[in-house]
Amino acid sequence: QHLSREERRRRRRATAKYRTAHATRERIRVEAFNMAFAELRKLLPTLPPDKKLSKIEILRLAICYISYLNHVLDV
Repeated sequence: QHLSREERRRRRRATAKYRTAHATRERIRVEAFNMAFAELRKLLPTLPPDKKLSKIEILRLAICYISYLNHVLDV
C-alpha cells in the first residue's frame, strides 16, 4: 500500500491518540494565553480595580497606559 505524504498525515491525525494529544496541547496553550492576559491585567489601573475586562479591552487599555507612561517620561 503506497500512500501519499498527505494521506499518511491525514490518517495519523484521525487517530484518537493524536486527537487527545492535540487537545491537551491546545488546552495548555489556551491556559498559558489566559494566564498572560491575567498577568497583564494586574498591571493596568482601572476603577474599580477588579472590573472584568475582555481581552481586547485589556490590550487597548495596555496601549493607552503605555502611551501615558511614555508621555510622563517625556515631560
